[in-house]
Amino acid sequence: MDTITPANIIVDNISEMIGLFTDVAMGAGAAPLLILIGTLLVVFSMGVFGILTLGAVGDLFTSN
Repeated sequence: MDTITPANIIVDNISEMIGLFTDVAMGAGAAPLLILIGTLLVVFSMGVFGILTLGAVGDLFTSN
């Protein structure tokens, strides 16, 4: 019996998700625009909170 590692499951799920999102993004109407705007919102918020987190971690190791 073959064992399935969690990494294989994650890679399979990501590849399936990309296919599903591609099908939706290539749909008619405003779907491509909505996917683009959603992606930009997620990337922007991840960047802002990532910078804030790095600043907080850096503040832990600096003296006043």
